[in-house]
Amino acid sequence: MTAPALVDAHFHVFDPRFPLPGHAGYVPPAFTVADYLAAVRPLGVTGGVLVAASTHGADPGPLLAALEELGPGFVAVLNADPGLDAAALRRLAARRVRGLRFNLWRGMAASVEPMLDEAERAFDAAGLHAQVYADAAALRPALPRLRRLAPHLVLDHLGMTEAGLPVVEDLAAAGAKVKATGFGRVEMQVAPALARLHAAAPGALIFGTDMPSTRARRPFDPADIAVLRRAVGPDGAAAALGGTARAFYRLGEAG
Repeated sequence: MTAPALVDAHFHVFDPRFPLPGHAGYVPPAFTVADYLAAVRPLGVTGGVLVAASTHGADPGPLLAALEELGPGFVAVLNADPGLDAAALRRLAARRVRGLRFNLWRGMAASVEPMLDEAERAFDAAGLHAQVYADAAALRPALPRLRRLAPHLVLDHLGMTEAGLPVVEDLAAAGAKVKATGFGRVEMQVAPALARLHAAAPGALIFGTDMPSTRARRPFDPADIAVLRRAVGPDGAAAALGGTARAFYRLGEAG
């Protein structure tokens, strides 16, 4: 039986041809585009979202090169760089960059308010959404501004912690998308969290493998897809595994 077509809305590539200016002492094992495509072939992945890791720093080069190899069914999210002006942001958007990642979890973004200023600037300049990697509990003081940004906001890895789930629920209900990813790195009971978020905001969840799962307690396992299916039911799973990401990331569109 042919596997159903999936969108992998969160994965990384580490190509040894490129330096990793943000490595901060940790250099992940090589994981090239060829390695990635071989790993997801049994899953039936037909497109997805290449996400900058902290180790990539602010250099877009490795991600843009990988996009060319991956082809038009894939887009990218780069690490936020306040040094990029509006014209540079628009040039990136024309090359299938869909968003900027703000990494509070690993200290790449200093605090929430400057992050929101930059997120609003990038959306106004080039339509780039904000992807936030943080313990969602730390976002609570900024909820009023985050709610306004919510239709253009993505929260990484279910918001990371049990304590952050109420914040994730709140933002999902306001229109934010939530990455159903990194089950081996989050600090919560995954299945109940998935069910809870789906009940709060059907259509908010977006599946991703998080390959190659660097620094996670355990790597992605195909059984994680079954966990998602059981938690949200067939309709919720169909949206999370493909439909929501295709629409939100405009997969297959040029620029």
